[in-house]
Amino acid sequence: MGLCLLVLIAIGSLIYWLYTMNKEYYVLSFFAPRVRTKDGRPLDSIAPVAKGKTIFGNCFDMYGLKESDVFQHSRKRARDLKSSYIEYGLGVPLYNIIDAENAELILNDQSLISKSIVYEFLHPALQTGLLTSTDKKWHSRRKMLTPTFHFNILGQFEEIFKAESQKFIKQFDGKTETDVSLSELIPRFTLNSVCETAMGVKLDDMAEQGDLYRKNFGLIEKYFMERLGNPFFWNQTIYELFGAKKEAPALKVVHDFSSEIIAKRRILLKEDLEQRKNTQADADDIYINKKQRYAMLDTLIFAEKDGLIDHNGICEEVDTLMFEGYDTTSMGLIFGLMNMSLYADKQELCYQEINEFIDDDFSNLDVNQIAKLKYLDCFVKETMRMFPSVPIMGRKAVRETALANGLILPAGTQITIHVYDIHHNAKYWDSPYEFRPERFLPENTKDRHIYSYIPFSAGQRNCIGQKYAQLEMKTLLIAMVKTFKILPLVEPKDFVFNTGITLRTNNNVKVKLVRRK
Repeated sequence: MGLCLLVLIAIGSLIYWLYTMNKEYYVLSFFAPRVRTKDGRPLDSIAPVAKGKTIFGNCFDMYGLKESDVFQHSRKRARDLKSSYIEYGLGVPLYNIIDAENAELILNDQSLISKSIVYEFLHPALQTGLLTSTDKKWHSRRKMLTPTFHFNILGQFEEIFKAESQKFIKQFDGKTETDVSLSELIPRFTLNSVCETAMGVKLDDMAEQGDLYRKNFGLIEKYFMERLGNPFFWNQTIYELFGAKKEAPALKVVHDFSSEIIAKRRILLKEDLEQRKNTQADADDIYINKKQRYAMLDTLIFAEKDGLIDHNGICEEVDTLMFEGYDTTSMGLIFGLMNMSLYADKQELCYQEINEFIDDDFSNLDVNQIAKLKYLDCFVKETMRMFPSVPIMGRKAVRETALANGLILPAGTQITIHVYDIHHNAKYWDSPYEFRPERFLPENTKDRHIYSYIPFSAGQRNCIGQKYAQLEMKTLLIAMVKTFKILPLVEPKDFVFNTGITLRTNNNVKVKLVRRK
């Protein structure tokens, strides 16, 4: 009798303790600390809490979902809750941002520069380069690489973009019209471009390795999404025991490719410096010489000589620059050319403007002339609004953080900025699913919240290569529109989109090219 009484007392005490703890922690969500408000008002008055599919909060909401289902899950949450919202995952609170005002708070908070846990899922592929590093390492690498995007350097990169664009359209010589799979051809173009500009290495004799690189990075993204959907794999130890093994072959292919690029550039740079010893006093300052093309990889190699980075650090940044330089830009170009095909009137406006400023032989196609193409700029921006290459961004509260909106985020809170939902928020965009480049004309942007359009992020961790990416996109669009009429072969309403590292569609995006007379 006494033992039964003790057991009942123990159970009652445990229940009472759990009840008490549940005020500060979401107990069934594996003790995720609760987000609270500064003044004690109800949390729902600032940010609603999303209802989970199980009694365990939102831990298993995405478990077993396909990439396309994850995309739709996030869109439905945004439609249903209509404001930035809270979820409770496996031991952590999740703050989901779908409005510009809260995006501004997060992206400008000096204490919120650390990337969220999902970026750690990229560490096997990218390690801790500029995209995934934080604190002193991120600051030093950002400072090191910023000069490589100087205006003078971009001007030299434009020569390569122009040459690669002309090479791209040359493959259609002899054809008055042809059907083209953008999904197949554009990634090859962007990988070639980033290797020659950023790495200083042409892929003319490495086409097969380039194709393998793209194929295996696609596998890495697939494994990334599988890990994202399995809450147990968020734990590094569990993932290494049960999930990491299958990723290893793809990682080897990707890292071997970038290592070969680095080795080739070391040889080319050494030969180049030997040739120029008699004509240039300071070899380490070659990027100031306007006659000399300059690769971003050279900055890292010179920094290695000065002891500012080691070989592993170079590999980190090369892997990061290769991925960011080819994958995100290729998606922008695929959707950009698709939009050219779908909206004939907009394409015609771009064509007339291009004809006004760009010679038929592209001889005057440079940074200054491209800057004059105001409507094309609006077209590219509207494409990136509707189809942001990076649909989500993540931050992490490394310590308890009070926000200006009245929320107090516990240490460890994971913050997801849903760029796609901000870009389609009717609060900032009238008829957000309609394609209207005119939205970005000066008279139409003056009253719009500046953080309602963030395809390249914003704040101190904005994309270092945003001007580079836009220049590459515009150069190929100019070459294509000036040479061909681009006609539609797909209907975006039928597309199935995936949320991953970048925005993707399961559909093969195609267009018809008809040579202009």
